[in-house]
Amino acid sequence: MLLPTSIQYNIVLFSILGGILTGVLFDGYRLIRGVGAPRAIVIIEDVLFGGLCGLIVFTFLLYTNYAFLGLYVYIGIVLGFIVYMKTLSSYILKVERSSARKAGKGSRVIIKNFIYICKIIIYKIFEKSK
Repeated sequence: MLLPTSIQYNIVLFSILGGILTGVLFDGYRLIRGVGAPRAIVIIEDVLFGGLCGLIVFTFLLYTNYAFLGLYVYIGIVLGFIVYMKTLSSYILKVERSSARKAGKGSRVIIKNFIYICKIIIYKIFEKSK
């Protein structure tokens, strides 16, 4: 069955967007993974990332183009990934790194304040029991 041109256009467009989504996920994975991990851990992380990324992209395609998985969809995903990595990756990676740093600082402040409050409460409890 032939699909109308507008649906074919949407399928190609969303497959390219799926490739860009894969690139964004890959940048996030590079940020999380870091360097210096043992080889066995890296292999396990890579397999888990591949599975998770595949599920996310398939779900994206399922909601946007009924998950038509023809050859041109895979070509669109690869092209979208390559275009993303060549053009936007460095900018998005900088944004992800600065966001991670700010989130880390914010969570450290919250945790330190929470620990400080807990110390005060524990100190008051043990001070009254003496």
